[in-house]
Amino acid sequence: MPGPETAPGNTPEEPEPAAPPSFEPVAPTPLGVVRTPTGSAEVDARLERLADADHLAADGHTEVYEDVHRGLRDALTALDARPAPAPMAPHDNRS
Repeated sequence: MPGPETAPGNTPEEPEPAAPPSFEPVAPTPLGVVRTPTGSAEVDARLERLADADHLAADGHTEVYEDVHRGLRDALTALDARPAPAPMAPHDNRS
């Protein structure tokens, strides 16, 4: 004799198949990262350029990051190219 689970008209309902996930593109959202000024106008301008990535899709970030990296590297190289300050003359502390 069949049990109540298998009796005709008493079959368990199968769940509806789940709809496939939707992969709609999402508009870029700014991260809101605060950029603290460094005191160097050239460096600060390069860091502000990072904000351009906030409005681009992820595949556009690379160009911005490479541009900022190149600019920061050039700024550091320029610091190395400046002549060092002249050494101070020896000072005689005897009065």
